[in-house]
Amino acid sequence: MLKGFKEFVLRGNILDLAIAVIIGTAFNKVVGSLVQDVLMPFISIVAGKVPDFSSWKLGIINIGSFLNATINFLIIALVIYFFIVTPFNTLKKMRTGENKTPPPPPEPSEEVKLLREMVDLLKDLKSKEN
Repeated sequence: MLKGFKEFVLRGNILDLAIAVIIGTAFNKVVGSLVQDVLMPFISIVAGKVPDFSSWKLGIINIGSFLNATINFLIIALVIYFFIVTPFNTLKKMRTGENKTPPPPPEPSEEVKLLREMVDLLKDLKSKEN
């Protein structure tokens, strides 16, 4: 039983997952700072103030906090997409050369060239007979 647990813990996937969680936590702070320190002041300039729905209630349900969390999630998702995913995909395409024009088709083989000549000759013979 302990041998199986040891194999499970020492697998490479666990280490990869642990590193991803740690980097994700650090990355969360970077994105959170970008939203709170860069985008929210811009939104407050445009809107007059940062919208806060935390006081909204639906009976005993604090719907405003849920609305704030949802809007915050959407803003973070937009930031991640437009500031990280889109530039990364563009760089990846540039690096792999997807934006380049495709290479010209390869030269036909000698057999194909010979067959084309034979077809052309047969067409000429047929046109001369008519």
